[in-house]
Amino acid sequence: MKKKIRIYQSINTKIVFVIVLLLVFALQLIGANFITQIERQLIANFQEDRQVQMNFLESTILPALEREESGEEGEVNPEQEISNLLTEFSGSGITDLQVVNSELILMGTSDTTQQNIVGQLSDDVDLRQAQITENSITRQVIDPVTQNRRWKIVEPVFSAGEESQFLGAILMESNIESVYDQISQITGIFLQSSAVAIILSLVLANMVSRALTKPIKEMQIQTRQIAEGDYSGTLKVYGEDELGQLASLINDLSDDVAEAQESIDAERRRLDSVLTHMTDGVVATDRRGKIMIINEMAQSMLDKNQEEAIGRNLLSILDVEEDVTLRRILENQDDMLVNSKQNGIPIILRASFSLIQRESGFISGIVCVLHDVTEQERIEEERKQFVSNVSHELRTPLTSMRSYIEALADGAWQDPDLAPRFLEVTQNETDRMIRMIQDLLHLSRIDSGKSVLNLEIVDMTEMLEHVLNRFDMVIHSAEYEGKNYQIRKDILQESVFVEVDPDRMIQVLDNIMNNAIKYSPDGGTITGKMEKRYDTVLISIRDEGMGIPKADLNKIFSRFYRVDRARSRAMGGSGLGLAISKEVVEQHGGRIWAESTEGKGTTFYLSLPYVPYEEEEWE
Repeated sequence: MKKKIRIYQSINTKIVFVIVLLLVFALQLIGANFITQIERQLIANFQEDRQVQMNFLESTILPALEREESGEEGEVNPEQEISNLLTEFSGSGITDLQVVNSELILMGTSDTTQQNIVGQLSDDVDLRQAQITENSITRQVIDPVTQNRRWKIVEPVFSAGEESQFLGAILMESNIESVYDQISQITGIFLQSSAVAIILSLVLANMVSRALTKPIKEMQIQTRQIAEGDYSGTLKVYGEDELGQLASLINDLSDDVAEAQESIDAERRRLDSVLTHMTDGVVATDRRGKIMIINEMAQSMLDKNQEEAIGRNLLSILDVEEDVTLRRILENQDDMLVNSKQNGIPIILRASFSLIQRESGFISGIVCVLHDVTEQERIEEERKQFVSNVSHELRTPLTSMRSYIEALADGAWQDPDLAPRFLEVTQNETDRMIRMIQDLLHLSRIDSGKSVLNLEIVDMTEMLEHVLNRFDMVIHSAEYEGKNYQIRKDILQESVFVEVDPDRMIQVLDNIMNNAIKYSPDGGTITGKMEKRYDTVLISIRDEGMGIPKADLNKIFSRFYRVDRARSRAMGGSGLGLAISKEVVEQHGGRIWAESTEGKGTTFYLSLPYVPYEEEEWE
């Protein structure tokens, strides 16, 4: 169905509009430049004329000012002489002339109505500035009465001797409004001429446009027939210009349709293949491996926009040029893992390849489907690491127990000195395995969401003081005999009530305090501190131990992670205490972190959400 073209959509109207618009634009540029240049020139000429007049007036008045400065008497009074000169010089657009002596006393003015101010001190700011700077002052001012623009010149006058002396100054105001009136008249003439030119251009542009659009309309009819499947029509070629060549090309179009149809079918199959995998990242290439299509998901996964990817080699985009060749992909189409970044975060992609083939078997391209397997790979790696760590942690105490049990079986049980010591070691290693398994079960319950907090309103000040007092008794027990540890308390003097699971929170504080004592040197001080913020309670425990290297600081809350594995294992640690503490604190909506300086000690921080309450809420 033929769609009716509105007049403003017609190419004839558009051509006329463009031609007229270009003419208007050109006239605007020419007019703006012409009027600006005229304005500058007229104003410059006006200013030069006034400066010439000022120079002439300065040379005329100089003798009178010299006599006034020296006090010489002549036939004519200097003030009378200056007044006569100003009267003769006024006119020609000059609205005001004033002359002052070196002390800014007004000696004459051209305004006959202002003769009463002669002999008085001038209050003109520009005259005072000219006296101070001894430089000419020129600027445009507005007449307060008529609101017309005036050109003001203040010229200092100096003596003619070798050492020039300031004798006075001349003030001249001229009517520059007449120049702007002249510019307005020129602008009006230019606008009238432009309007006539635009009207004529409309007529000429319409004639030219009709001559161009006639063959275009014929092409429109012919192309519509081609779109409907009729390729039998032939366009009339009016000349050898661009429109004539276009008509010839349209005539050749019907001959190329059969070949183009085959190419369209290949493109359709390629798009069908892409649409099949649109849930993942999809990249389609030509037979040489150059990227032709890349969807938004693939752009995000590969951290490349469409402009960066189109036309580039697929292997280059995947960064696997050194590991695989395009021929190998064409022959095997094996999946591969690719390292990439998404929004700056490293990810792992599984790249799957499939070929785009014509019915003849010719390979016209490759489709690469990208699937994010970062989480699966991370879980698999954590599973392997977990199995390895658990196996290692269990093997060490089991090996030790086996050695001691074999020694007991070989007869050591009969030795009254060795047997109790061997049994004690065996019992300690058994307890160690039981603690580690309990920790693993606790972490497993947290991971599965089965760990439930028994929340109570607890006075955190009292809880922290209780834990510090308990460990203060521990370090003074027989177990630490010969050691000189100290525990310093810096806690609040008021009660701070927080909703927590007291057993779990005491477990967290115990883990941190145990670590602080384990890694503190003999004579070291462990400091427990508590602060109250607006919406949080901050607890910190600082030791004076060996510290934690900066590279390991972010890993200490990982499961089974130890900074010094040999020393930690010797002290009985399993590497799960801080991991459990982190999970428990996060269950409470809080945060735990550490700051450390090697050789100086480590500070663990525990932040818990705190909601202040009014006393009447508890009544």
